[in-house]
Amino acid sequence: MAAIVIKDFVKRYDTIEAVKGINLSVEKGGLFGLIGPDGAGKTTLMRAVCTLLLPDKGSIHVNGFDTKKDFAQIRSIIGYMPQRFSLYQDLTVAQNLKFFADLFQVPLDEQEIRLAELYQFSRLEPFKNRLAGKLSGGMKQKLALSCALIHTPEILVLDEPTFGVDPVSRDEFWKILHTIREKGTTILVSTAYMDEANLCDRVALFFDGKIQITDKPDNLRAQYKYPLFQIKVKELNPMIDLFNSVKEVHTIQKFGDALHISFYEIPDEGRWENWKNEAEDNLLSREQIEPSIEDIFLEMMESMDE
Repeated sequence: MAAIVIKDFVKRYDTIEAVKGINLSVEKGGLFGLIGPDGAGKTTLMRAVCTLLLPDKGSIHVNGFDTKKDFAQIRSIIGYMPQRFSLYQDLTVAQNLKFFADLFQVPLDEQEIRLAELYQFSRLEPFKNRLAGKLSGGMKQKLALSCALIHTPEILVLDEPTFGVDPVSRDEFWKILHTIREKGTTILVSTAYMDEANLCDRVALFFDGKIQITDKPDNLRAQYKYPLFQIKVKELNPMIDLFNSVKEVHTIQKFGDALHISFYEIPDEGRWENWKNEAEDNLLSREQIEPSIEDIFLEMMESMDE
């Protein structure tokens, strides 16, 4: 059964159509990821799910409730963590949690139990008397998540929760999300970090106000039909120029100090030797690799531009 059902959702800001006819279903108890760059429309869609924006066209239902008329019921069963840290920075960790517990009318006899649970998984108890504004980025995100969970929501909506957070804190945060999901909470999360797609049950690749494709991460990778090589080089631009002139090449993408090059078919050893000679020792190594979600996303965007 679906926890969130979005049909033909359109949202405009003046003459700009930010979201262009989205259809999406999020199953109960799943961890669903909206994957896409900044400005794709992810935040608009998530705010609409949380009843903070009304559709200009189409509908959104959350656990059967319509966001246009049942906003009170939806807000009682949903936890929302916006992209920017929105807690009270001049209150302590404990005071923030207490404030949100009272705001969501968590009964006093349950508050102590909930706080103990949240302190345990967030590991914030040693810092409960520290001002929120004095916390590290990762700790702020854990506190914001704890406040969103204080009333035990059935559905959790997280807008780029790991943006600007260090890799270790990102890893810890996702472990917490999986623990929450295992307890039955439905999670809708957006991210611009393509590698985080692998941590979701299902993902939607989101670009230019539209969902381009939706599937399990493994299924998306299996659909990539071109042999893909990682090329290590001394200088990137000369190698890009060289491979741009090769008819067997399908796409070329920069990945840090390497190139990911897809081919229409696997080049034979003779072709590699020719390219190495042409490159005059600029080509250091090559390795055939499995495509990442980022490879798939970039391939999709390039095909849209053609």
